[in-house]
Amino acid sequence: MVSETKTAMKPIPDSVSDVETFMKERVGLGVSFDLGVRKLKVLGKDVHVYYVTGLLEAGVMVAVVKNIIALNNQDLNTTKLYDILKNRIVHQQVKEVETIDEMVDQVLSGLIAVVVDGTPKVLIVDVRSYPGRTPQEPDTEKTIRGARDGYTETIVVNTALTRRRIRDERLRFEITKVGERSKTDVAIGYIEGVADPDLVDTIRKELKNIDIDGLTMADKTIEEFIVHQGYNPFPLVRYTERADVAATHLLEGHVIIIVDTSPSVIITPTTVFHHMQHAEEYRQSPAVGTMIRWVRFVGIFASLFLLPFWLLFAMDPSFLPESLEFIGPKKQTSIPIVVQIFIADFGMEFLRMAAIHTPTPLSTAMGLIAAILIGEIAINVGLFVPEVILYVAVATIGTYATPSLELSIANKIARLFLLALTAFFHAPGLIIGITVFILYLAGKKTVNTPYLWPLLPFYPKAFSHILFRRPVPGSSIRPSIVHPYDRYRQPK
Repeated sequence: MVSETKTAMKPIPDSVSDVETFMKERVGLGVSFDLGVRKLKVLGKDVHVYYVTGLLEAGVMVAVVKNIIALNNQDLNTTKLYDILKNRIVHQQVKEVETIDEMVDQVLSGLIAVVVDGTPKVLIVDVRSYPGRTPQEPDTEKTIRGARDGYTETIVVNTALTRRRIRDERLRFEITKVGERSKTDVAIGYIEGVADPDLVDTIRKELKNIDIDGLTMADKTIEEFIVHQGYNPFPLVRYTERADVAATHLLEGHVIIIVDTSPSVIITPTTVFHHMQHAEEYRQSPAVGTMIRWVRFVGIFASLFLLPFWLLFAMDPSFLPESLEFIGPKKQTSIPIVVQIFIADFGMEFLRMAAIHTPTPLSTAMGLIAAILIGEIAINVGLFVPEVILYVAVATIGTYATPSLELSIANKIARLFLLALTAFFHAPGLIIGITVFILYLAGKKTVNTPYLWPLLPFYPKAFSHILFRRPVPGSSIRPSIVHPYDRYRQPK
């Protein structure tokens, strides 16, 4: 890439003054208030320490500088000052670089650079301490039982939370920088000997081929480059903010992608059924977990097909048997049923968006206003029939019961598509719409993985694991969809 070419062309100048000139002209030393240099005199030689205020631990840097200055109290060979510094700096992570561009990248990442006059090398000391919050349970993935820690916006904290759960010497975190200007840290996590090497190579190559100024939207930008999503509304990767969920997928043979500044971790490859799972199912007994899973499936099914089917029955009551005639609307209004459904459905979306942008103390009051005033008055004035409010509410609850926000919104788009076809073409439109919907999902792949596996193509044993939450001792084989190098979780 372009940055690699620049790095290869610019070695470290021998003179500290030349390095300072480069930092002033190219990096903004003396202009940017947060970019600084500490100039020292050690054994008669100039030593400069470059840093960025706010990205480092001040106490650790002070200790490093004290350690460097203490060399003046000893009788040492000044011709070997660089080697002495390299040996005497008391810190667990010290490395050397030989190019000025790499030095700048490290300094802007929060590390400090120690430059010794007359030496074409620079010592890089990792004293980073990024601003961030402490790990806490993510709001969108809460469980009654289980860990309360979750990923944060700091990549080092996220890798540590994962390693705490998998203390395997084969767990790998390969880090790279993406973005010509942002130079965002991106880590690929996988277990060597479990994950498919071809899968790891594919993701590694996709990351290297990303050519963009910066990753302001972090993991979402990475996703669009890796899976080439385009205008497809259905999620092709899974996001999680729970370290236990990410660790579980690593042990299955998946690969995770951790992007600095984002509390969400990308899990790939995934199918549509991965987006229907929730950690709560595995925090309960297999029977309870299976029941929770079935209830969730019913909710997802209702969010997709309840309104289109009810609209069909409302427009063509002849499809209903006598025992189910109560399903149709009892009242008639001047507004067509299909228009009522679309208004109510979009109204629920307005409320969801308003709740997100409304401060918490006010969101409760807004919900009461929406539920009591808007809903009740709309029925009384004849804008809606009661059945429309009922079925739209049930479909919306099913949408909220979907664990993945991305899948729930995609299902809502599909529901509107089915409603439109049903309104225009009645029963044939609904049948054609459902067929097109299934074929569309069946034709999707994410990192060479069929999106509807194990339903299409059909694998009975794997599909039984989708329907039933199996006991952990009985789940000895890893999912074949990720092509794990080691198929067995538990040695026989």
